[in-house]
Amino acid sequence: MDDQVSQENVPIFQRIKDYLLAEIAAGRWKEGEVIPSEQALVKQFGVSRMTVNRAVRELTTEQVLTRRQGSGTYVAQQKYQATLLEIKNIADEVRARGHVHRSNLQLLERAKAGDALAKQFGLAPEQALFHSLIVHYENGVPIQVEDRWVNPACAPDYMEQDFAAITPNEYLMAAAPLQGATYNIEALSPPRDIAEMLAIDTRQACLVLRRQTRSHGQVASIATMWHPGHRYQFAGSFA
Repeated sequence: MDDQVSQENVPIFQRIKDYLLAEIAAGRWKEGEVIPSEQALVKQFGVSRMTVNRAVRELTTEQVLTRRQGSGTYVAQQKYQATLLEIKNIADEVRARGHVHRSNLQLLERAKAGDALAKQFGLAPEQALFHSLIVHYENGVPIQVEDRWVNPACAPDYMEQDFAAITPNEYLMAAAPLQGATYNIEALSPPRDIAEMLAIDTRQACLVLRRQTRSHGQVASIATMWHPGHRYQFAGSFA
């Protein structure tokens, strides 16, 4: 009885929104699939076109739906989000959204630093560094290619880690406690190998985060992280 009373107090446009959100969450309509027309929803709920339009319009503003002129209304592609003001483990961020994280190690090697990389680390040219290349997935969708170089003096056991079970970030936070970091972000077209790992076209822009972290008074790691621009965003806040 209480549920019925509370439901009656919910505006009808909100009930339509809740219905659409529930059907999307249940997988009835997946990303990129068309939802019923406004006319069909008018008939289903027995309400005015204006009421249905408000529900659909608000979900479009909230980026749950997207409208295509002359084609219909579709479930929008979700934009996964990362926090910038603190360095977080990508696996934790994915799990916090109730999603499944997995990673695929593409490369793990010991390599000599070129002149430019050695200069960024403050090391002599040709000094050995650890290098990893990992693709991170959210619910089976590739959302990040992490290309990371690591100073062996800060993380001597880096090459022995199982990066299917632990992320580089998680290991480094324990092995090389963070003293500071610098980063920059830019939009770039990915090279072919990165595009293939992200399952996108080379003409699609990526959000590229380059981050240098410091520990024990020296540069601990330099990472370049590629994210498909159409399904990723960065966010943050501070007080």
